[in-house]
Formats: sequence, C-alpha cells, structure tokens
Amino acid sequence: MADDSSTEITEQSTNGGVEPGARISRWSVMFRALKYRNFQLFFAGQLISLVGTWMDNIAEAWLVYRLTGSSLLLGTVAFAGQIPVFLLAPIGGLVADRLDRRRVVIVTQTLSMIIAGALAGLTLSGRVKVWEVMVLASLMGVVNAFDIPARQAFLAEMVGREDLMNAIALNSSMFNGARVVGPAIAGILVASIGEGWCFFANSVSYIAVIAGLLMMRIVPRVLEERRASAFEHIAEGFRFVRRTGPILALLLLLGLVSLVAMPYSVLMPIFAARILHGNATTLGTLMGATGIGALTGALVLASRTGLKGLSRWVAMSCGGFGIALILFSFSRWYVLSVILLVPVGFMMMVQMASSNTLIQAMVPDRLRGRTMAVYSMMFMGMAPLGSLLSGALAGRIGAPWTVAVGGTGAIIGAIVFARFLPKLRVEARELIIAQGLAGGEPAGGMTSRALE
Repeated sequence: MADDSSTEITEQSTNGGVEPGARISRWSVMFRALKYRNFQLFFAGQLISLVGTWMDNIAEAWLVYRLTGSSLLLGTVAFAGQIPVFLLAPIGGLVADRLDRRRVVIVTQTLSMIIAGALAGLTLSGRVKVWEVMVLASLMGVVNAFDIPARQAFLAEMVGREDLMNAIALNSSMFNGARVVGPAIAGILVASIGEGWCFFANSVSYIAVIAGLLMMRIVPRVLEERRASAFEHIAEGFRFVRRTGPILALLLLLGLVSLVAMPYSVLMPIFAARILHGNATTLGTLMGATGIGALTGALVLASRTGLKGLSRWVAMSCGGFGIALILFSFSRWYVLSVILLVPVGFMMMVQMASSNTLIQAMVPDRLRGRTMAVYSMMFMGMAPLGSLLSGALAGRIGAPWTVAVGGTGAIIGAIVFARFLPKLRVEARELIIAQGLAGGEPAGGMTSRALE
C-alpha cells in the first residue's frame, strides 16, 4: 500500500522509463505529462494565454452589462460567441483529422489574437458598440469551432498514450488555474482603468502559446487517405458517435448540462450587481471562486493513474453540480455565495474532464478530431442556446430562479445517466481494449473496470 507521500506504479512505461514496482512521489504522478518537452511548451504558453482569455471574458461581460443593463443582451452576446461552434465544429473536426493539427492550432491562435486586438482598439478608442462586440464574439466563435477539436485531438500527439489521461487533466487544471487569476486581475483592471486594457492584454497573451507551438518538435502524423468526400468523412464521425453507446451517453449528458446548467456563468454580472450589490471586482471574485473549485477538481483527476470508477465520478459530479447551483441561487450573502461557487466549479470540472478522458480513451485516433468536434458541439455548442434561453428566462423569473431550474436539470440528467450506466460497461471495455490505452493500470485491470 502506498503512504501519503508516494504511490506505486505497476505498469511499464514506454516513454517515461518507470520500472514495474517503482515508487515515485504523488507530485510526480500528478504532473507526469510534463516530462514531455512538447507538452511543457504547450502548458506554459497556454497558461499565459488563458489568463488573458479569462480577463477578456470577464471584461466583455461587464462591458455589455455596463452599456445595456440587460440580462437578455448578456445572453445574446454569449449566444453569438458560441453558436458558431455548434454549427461549424463538424467541419473543424474534419480539418483536425485531415491536416496537421499543430499548424491548425497555430492559425486559430493567430486569428484569435487579431480579433482580441480589434476589440481592444474599439474599446480603448471609446467608440465601442454592443453590436460590434457581438460581431467580434461571433468571429471568435468561428475560430473556436476549428481550434477546439484540433487542440483537444493534438494532446494525444504531445504525450504517450499512457499519459493522455494526465495530459487532459493538466490541461483542465491549466484552464482553471487561469480562471482563478484572470477574473481577479480583470476585476481590478476594469474597476481602475477600464475594459479595453483587459482586451489588449488578452491579445498580447496569444504570443506565448504561438511561440510554444512553433518551438515544438512533432513526429509527423500519418494522415488519413482521402478516399471519401468531406461530407462522407463528417458523416462517419457522427455515425461513430451515434452507434457507440458509452460515448453517446457521455455526450448527451454533457449537452444537457451545457444547455440548462452551464449558462449560470452568463448571469454572474446580475448576481454581482443586483443580488450582491457589488461591482466588477465582485464579479471577478465570484468567477475566481468557481475557478478555484475547478482547479482543485482538475488536480484531483490529475493524481489518478487509471480509469476505474471514472464514470461514477461523472454521474456524482453532475448531480453535485446541480445541488451546488441550487444552493448558490438562493444565497443573498456575498461570503456564502463565494464559498458555494467553489463546489460548483469543482463538480463542473470533474464531470467535463472525466467525460473528455473517457471519450478519448475509447475513440480511435483517425476519428479523434471528428469525435472531439461533437464533444465541442455538446460542451460549447449547446451553451449558446442555453445562454439565450437563460437570458430570456432571467428577464421573466429572475436570475436566481433561472439558475435553480438549471441545477434541477443537471440533477435529473445525472439520475438518468446513472440508471443506464450498467448497460454501457461491456461496450466501453471493448472499446478501451481496442485502443490499447492502459490509463495507468495494467491493461486487464483497467479495461475490465473502466466504467464501474
């Protein structure tokens, strides 16, 4: 048995050089994907860039709310920024499977830098209008439709297959570490010097990730021979998801949560200003609390060395996410609201990252981009519909009741998923065996218990 400071690694690592039975620290296990130079470059660049992205998100929400005071327009801008992902992600997935994924990500990150710079210029000039914010948000959504599938699929090329689960978890921890820092900085900057400088900082931050991508040394991937048309290739990805029960169930649950529960974040400016009687700093603190919880959840997942029980985590975290949201919706005390957002972020991240890990463990590499495109449609693509719905609903019944309804939907989804889970285990086991992903456990032990 391992003590508190170390754990026993029983598998033979082909890339990490860990011998069977060797004992290494838990910290080494948690950050094992960072032994790969390419992932180190990706991690460092993305960490800087994502801080800028979260600063941009907070500043944009506050700018729209300051200009309009409308919950409906908050939801509309979020809709405009995310609906392109739902519409164009299948094409983005096709591009990720047909072209060099690193080059695709370099192009998308460069375009994102240009769009962020345009928003900064408009805002700093004092001439920014809500429709301009909406147009630029839409353009960013188009870029994300190509960026997300390629970036998610590219993780498998930066690390060994046995460390893919850890890379996904660390990628999530990086995303949410930035969520802690970015909103806090944005809250201070917006309150002191305005939203424009947050947008400018975001634009500059893309330089770090682009530089990291250019410095990578990637073994060229064998690209799929183009025997079928683009439409047939896209259809093949959808057919794989539709016919693969475990992946379909995970994606449907993810889509439900993204539709009814995830849009709570769109309403955060209303909670900060009207419910808790605060300002932009209050908004940054609330979002930062969510980030702390999400970062903790991602690090907990990073410390795992296998897939055993991960699907139960999906069900329990989805239900816990709904419960925490309902409790938050009824809080009128600032300190309590901040505290309740920590488990909101934790549960949300555990569900999202666990689902991502299980899906990537079951999908063949030639379909990885197209499958992650469907993941993007469910994760980000359903969110705009939810943002528009929640914005309209909040205008009628208020933001607290809207969030409570979303939390109830997440709980119902978790219950249904848990009921169907036993029927999905056999197929999931066969898929994971087919991919040969040991996930940190001996292959037999991991595959026989992957969806327990």
